[in-house]
Amino acid sequence: MIPTIAITPGEPAGIGPDLAIINAQEHINAKLIYFADPDMLAARAQTLNIKINIQCLTSLDNIPAAQKNTMIVFPVKLSTPCEAGQLNPDNAQYILDSIRLAVESQQKNKTQALMTGPIHKGVINDAGIQFSGHTEYLAELTSATPVMMLAAEKDKLRVALVTTHLPLSQVSQAINKSTLQKVITTLHSDLQSKYGIAEPRILVCGLNPHAGENGHMGMEEIEIIDPVLNSFREDGMSLIGPLPADTLFTPKYLEQADAVLAMYHDQGLPVLKHVGFGHAINITLGLPIIRTSVDHGTALDLAATSNVDSGSYKAALDSAIFLANNQTLI
Repeated sequence: MIPTIAITPGEPAGIGPDLAIINAQEHINAKLIYFADPDMLAARAQTLNIKINIQCLTSLDNIPAAQKNTMIVFPVKLSTPCEAGQLNPDNAQYILDSIRLAVESQQKNKTQALMTGPIHKGVINDAGIQFSGHTEYLAELTSATPVMMLAAEKDKLRVALVTTHLPLSQVSQAINKSTLQKVITTLHSDLQSKYGIAEPRILVCGLNPHAGENGHMGMEEIEIIDPVLNSFREDGMSLIGPLPADTLFTPKYLEQADAVLAMYHDQGLPVLKHVGFGHAINITLGLPIIRTSVDHGTALDLAATSNVDSGSYKAALDSAIFLANNQTLI
């Protein structure tokens, strides 16, 4: 079965629409539905000097077959016309509406996966809407507890996070036994169900330098992380750690692992993005839907210039299709 993938291009002033238009010229073995403003896409395509046929849907029933140089669009209207490279808080609600409608399409079994383009958290907050991130918004829409995981090198390196978009001063208090248990359970389960890894091997970072150095540099490893890991090991999980993050990300350890669990955002992601920036992707685990995303931002200065790297976009779309097909086999 050919899967149907919902795509939200993201911030209309950024490169998300450009990437969608550029990649619509290629033949993809899936049906793609873009939840976006068709007039905005048409205007951006004209600026890029790309000829694209835009077909608008009135419903998600009887979705036409995929065609090269054609974008099937479920219309979501901008509040005000968009200028490439210029953020406008008036269009913040458009961004959230496009994501919400795309999520609903998967909840209603009209699509099998969601791929999201880059958004700009600041402009949404500037509109007076409290917004901490894509992942957190998806959690709200699906009433789920997601786990953020990024992947690079064609899934050879996967890094999941215990905490996501938090100030560093709040990270330690956010890591407790209950949270860690939920994250490990989700990561282990989704590696099995989504990726078909029967017995996942997971490397776990310590929170503190040198993984606490036996309590001399912090007690979180002794009081929280070790007890949780030991309880899961008794159930047969393969968990290695807690290990110092500065040595965990070396071939000696990574070659033996299916995923790394980092305690906070900037502990694990700088390494992953150094290895795979431009081709890395974000996969949100723990949701009742499939969601992948690019690993980069809106790149406002590159919008409408044709000077964009679509490596992450292609990788995220390939991953969405792979996971959608895997789901149909389970």
